[in-house]
Amino acid sequence: MRILLTNDDGIHAEGLAVLERIARTLSDDVWIVAPETDQSGLAHSLTLSEPLRLRETGEKRFALRGTPTDCVIMAIRKVLDRKPDLVLSGVNAGGNIADDVTYSGTVAGAIEGTVHGVRSFALSQVYDYVARTPVPWDVAETHAPDLIRKLSTVDLPPGTFLNLNFPCAKPSEVQGVEVTGQGKLDFGLSVEERHDNRGVPYFWLQFGDRKGDFRAGTDLQAMREKKISVTPLKLDMTDYAVQDRVAAALGFGSDV
Repeated sequence: MRILLTNDDGIHAEGLAVLERIARTLSDDVWIVAPETDQSGLAHSLTLSEPLRLRETGEKRFALRGTPTDCVIMAIRKVLDRKPDLVLSGVNAGGNIADDVTYSGTVAGAIEGTVHGVRSFALSQVYDYVARTPVPWDVAETHAPDLIRKLSTVDLPPGTFLNLNFPCAKPSEVQGVEVTGQGKLDFGLSVEERHDNRGVPYFWLQFGDRKGDFRAGTDLQAMREKKISVTPLKLDMTDYAVQDRVAAALGFGSDV
């Protein structure tokens, strides 16, 4: 099995090293194309207004001055001589759950793999960023290999990928795996105003404590219960349940 690794935290991120160790328990044919610098929060964005610069940093290992999406495109279209069998994106420092998946560069790496018709998983390790505790990487590293082996046998329809989140716990404290849906978080971002040495204002976006809908069966609740969350996500964002309603408002009748 040929495995392509990418992330959004950058080529030197500890989570990428963890992901490489995970991948090497599954295959000897592991390739890495990851961003040169941190690309967190850039979602499924492309670099179109400046060149992409690719740097080989080792055997089957490349750094790209671009986004996670750029990395997967470059890997599949330029670097590899054939498509990978699996794309793994992560392991992200911090969870990618609920509404936050729309911001995530980690999830975007899996999205782009899926666009290219490759089975793709996003992996994220939850930690307590408010308390600034160390990221418990050993949770993902302990549990991901067997989980990926099992999930690699699942018959996923075209356009569907899997979003894996590992709870903030010790490996021995993990309470199993749950297949979940997306939860709902409040917006959670605040705008902090500061001033430079000339008194000119500038701003930082920052996350604080978040409130959420911790219903049973959601990724949020799984994290609270110290379970690994596996959420199937899909590229087709059409709200089919609302199509008839919109058609009726436009006078098209019930047939869409």
